[in-house]
Amino acid sequence: MTTDRNTPERGGRRSQWIRGWKMWRYLRDYFPISLVKTAELNPEKNYVIGYHPHGIMCISAFCNFCTEATDFSKVFPGITPHQATLNGLFYLPLYRDYILGGGGRSVSRSSLNHILSKSGTGNAVVVVVGGAAEAMTGRPGEQSLLLKNRKGFIRIALMHGADLVPVYSFGESDIFDQVIFKPGSWMKHFQVTFQKYMGFAPCFLKGRGLVFSGSWGLMPFAKPIVTVVGEPIPVTRSPNPSEDEVDCYHAEYVEALISLFNRYKVRCGMSKEAELTLY
Repeated sequence: MTTDRNTPERGGRRSQWIRGWKMWRYLRDYFPISLVKTAELNPEKNYVIGYHPHGIMCISAFCNFCTEATDFSKVFPGITPHQATLNGLFYLPLYRDYILGGGGRSVSRSSLNHILSKSGTGNAVVVVVGGAAEAMTGRPGEQSLLLKNRKGFIRIALMHGADLVPVYSFGESDIFDQVIFKPGSWMKHFQVTFQKYMGFAPCFLKGRGLVFSGSWGLMPFAKPIVTVVGEPIPVTRSPNPSEDEVDCYHAEYVEALISLFNRYKVRCGMSKEAELTLY
């Protein structure tokens, strides 16, 4: 681990063998998880994929982008996905190796810059935009995203001229329920403080039992998850983007994401009245 400590920041160490393990298909079929393409991604370009929502575990992000369970390489030929995740996960022995093998990378700025500038074209960096803070608000039936002031991924895309791609996973928030604490309560303060220093938030969740689906447990509910990959938003390279440029592309991205949500919500089992809330 000492000699290999910089690998997550320098492009990672992908293994098609790990990505192709059969057990990932059992994971896919449990919910089930499916991947929907709405447009082609050009292998001659690089992309920054904004993934929403975080949910509790980001299970569909892992299944779609870190494994071949949903045949990502066949659906998007010539595109190499790089799932950006917490740097702390790469300090866990053995666990770090299968994350790296699946295509996991550090979410640090230096890591993303390395992928988009020194790895050629056909790269897609997947950023879970809401991050750990959004995990504290995810629960069944809630479609709320932490996005209004999340602009770092837009800046990275501008610096490298990487097109932006909005992605929404319908059903990701339905696989666990959790206790939502009121703002200002000591439990909410504990969650926020813990997340600030540790990088992830402790969620008091409820799932199903291991044997009986109606009993309490920590297994996720078997609810369908549909991950819809939207159309790429062309981005003009700007090595030192201004705040106005960032705001302009952020507004365009938000509009494209809301449009994607509204276009597919009914097909994915939601009502016509369902709305996406941004905070």
